[in-house]
Amino acid sequence: MLRHVLSLFLLASCFSEVAAQAGKGLGQNDPDAKKVLDAVSARFKTYKSVKASFTLTVENTAGKEQGSKSGTLQMKGIKYRVSLDGQDIYCDGKTIWTYDKGANEVQISLLDKSSGSITPQKLFTDFYDKDFLYKLNEEKKIAAKTMQSIELTPTDKTKPFFKVILWIDKAAKNIMSTRVYEKSGNRYVYAVGTLKTGAEIPDATFVFDPKKFPGVEVIDLR
Repeated sequence: MLRHVLSLFLLASCFSEVAAQAGKGLGQNDPDAKKVLDAVSARFKTYKSVKASFTLTVENTAGKEQGSKSGTLQMKGIKYRVSLDGQDIYCDGKTIWTYDKGANEVQISLLDKSSGSITPQKLFTDFYDKDFLYKLNEEKKIAAKTMQSIELTPTDKTKPFFKVILWIDKAAKNIMSTRVYEKSGNRYVYAVGTLKTGAEIPDATFVFDPKKFPGVEVIDLR
C-alpha cells in the first residue's frame, strides 16, 4: 500500500506549470480547467504549513473497494512526513528516511530535486504540464460543498495509467481527492479527510532519529 502512496506522489511530482493551449478538444487543453488549477496552485503556495489526514483506497475495474488504509501528511516548505500503519516516510528537504515499523528497518536515500522524485507538495501545486491534457468536467454538490471535476490524461501512452480524475473544492480551492486509473484495471483513490494550514511544526518532525528506535537496522542508499 505504501508503494501506491508513493506512486501518487511520483505521479504528481512530474506535473509542473505551463501555459495552457488555446481551445478545447482532443489534443488541446481546456482554459477553464487551467483557471481552476492555477487557483488551486496559488492558494496552496500561501500556506505556511499543512497537516492533513487521508485515505488511500484500492478499487477494481467495477469500482468495488479492494482495500483501504488511512494516514497523515505533514508538510512545511519542501519538508514532509507521511505516516501510515506500520510505515513512516520522513524528508527534511535533502534526505529521505523510509521506516518499516514491523521490521524495525529504515532506508536512507537522497532527495533528487532535479527529478522531483517524492514530493507530496506536488499533489497540491504544479500538477499539470505539457505531458498531460486536462479538461473541466462536471460540477456537483458533495457533502454541502461544490466540487469541480478535472480530468487529466497523459500524452505519453506508455504510462501505466491512462486517466486521473481530480475533485476540487470550488470555494476552498483545495484538491479533495485524486483517482488514478491504471491500465491493469485497478484504481487508486487518494482522498483528503481533514486539512489544517498554518500550524507550527518543529523541523525535528521531518527527521528520523535512530536513537528513538533501539535496534533499528539502517540501510544507507546514499
